[in-house]
Amino acid sequence: MTIAAISTAKAPAGIGIVRLSGTDAIIMGERFFSGRESLSDPANDRKLLYGHFVKDGEVYDEVLAVAFRGPRSYTGEDMVEIQAHGGSVGLERILSAFLEAGCVGATPGEFTKIAFLNGKLDLTEAEGIMDMIEAESVSAQKQGVRQLTGALYRKIEGFRASLKDTLAQLVAEIDFSTEEVEPVGVEVLIDTATKIREEMQRLLETFHRGKLVKEGIATAIVGKPNVGKSSFLNALLREDKAIVTEIPGTTRDVLEASYSLNGIHLRVQDTAGIRETEDVVEKLGIERALKSMEDADLVIAIFDASNPLTETDLKIIEGVRDKRALCLLNKRDLGSAVSAEEMEEYFPGAVIETSFREEEGLAAVEEKIESWFLAGDIRTDDVFLTSLRHRDLLQAAIESLDKGIADLEAGVGLDLAEIYIEDAFTKLGEITGQTADEEVLNHVFSKFCIGK
Repeated sequence: MTIAAISTAKAPAGIGIVRLSGTDAIIMGERFFSGRESLSDPANDRKLLYGHFVKDGEVYDEVLAVAFRGPRSYTGEDMVEIQAHGGSVGLERILSAFLEAGCVGATPGEFTKIAFLNGKLDLTEAEGIMDMIEAESVSAQKQGVRQLTGALYRKIEGFRASLKDTLAQLVAEIDFSTEEVEPVGVEVLIDTATKIREEMQRLLETFHRGKLVKEGIATAIVGKPNVGKSSFLNALLREDKAIVTEIPGTTRDVLEASYSLNGIHLRVQDTAGIRETEDVVEKLGIERALKSMEDADLVIAIFDASNPLTETDLKIIEGVRDKRALCLLNKRDLGSAVSAEEMEEYFPGAVIETSFREEEGLAAVEEKIESWFLAGDIRTDDVFLTSLRHRDLLQAAIESLDKGIADLEAGVGLDLAEIYIEDAFTKLGEITGQTADEEVLNHVFSKFCIGK
């Protein structure tokens, strides 16, 4: 079988690519490619050839074509890529020609699934490709590259290799008379398994950071009406994203925007001003504001420095007490009824005086966010988990290993401990795909785009 798909976006562009993979890929490519050199000539393998895509004597497009003979290809099979001009109509015509000739339309992620099945990459590396494609920040793209190049795979395989040695030693303890491995004693096994477990736990604890990299930092801008929330969003984005007026309650719903700060992706939400109101629509907006504040990784709480703190201000302060929150004392150009020293009691080391009308304080805000997340929570040179699937499997592996260690410590039977440690070994293999079943593979690759 030979599969075919458009592997670039169906939109006006300089170049669009139609990709083939399978036993007849090169034959199919040769059938429609017309140029001075032949795609089927082994001497032209991996060589970009100029020509035209021709069907029934009609020239569809001026193209470049390249053949990759397996196993030296992305999928490990014979492959052909036709590089035509971008645009959905022309690419669809080329794809239709291949489908009419007997190719089968590729399903989402099928090219990469074939590559996985042919041993060209493991499951974490395949998922790294999607992370790169979907990345909305430099940090996320870098993590995708690290996963694609095997950083997570090597980490997981290190755990598996250590558990495999532990299992061999455990079997030797169970029946040293028939095994070639010299028994080391149960205490040594407990110590070894505990150290492996600690390493696995350290990786598990990186999931929060990985989630921030992959999905971005959920950032909620909160405060009373007319304290400068929308002005702050516009200043941050360097554009007039939100409507700014002197009328309190202008923002009645959550306004979302994306912002990149030196490779850190922030998913910013400008929320409705929090206050007591009888307006039904405004009440809904305030409820959403409180929910946004509750779910946020970072809360930017804005207060009017020119007026004393109110009961509503104090409720907002109480609401962010357990959150990572930055306090902005805005409108400092209008007076100072609230001091930075006073707010430091509520936001230690996280108070910045601002005046968005005078464009003051924005640089300090950006520096603070960067110091918190780039130097602290997010370091793109670390290996950490970004996938919920990986987190759940690693958590399950740790739980099985815990049971095995507990049985070794209790001396209730080495056979039972072996079963639990073997299960941990298997769970880790599901992360890399070595022990994953077809249902898991289909689920992972169904998230890919067609043509990848």
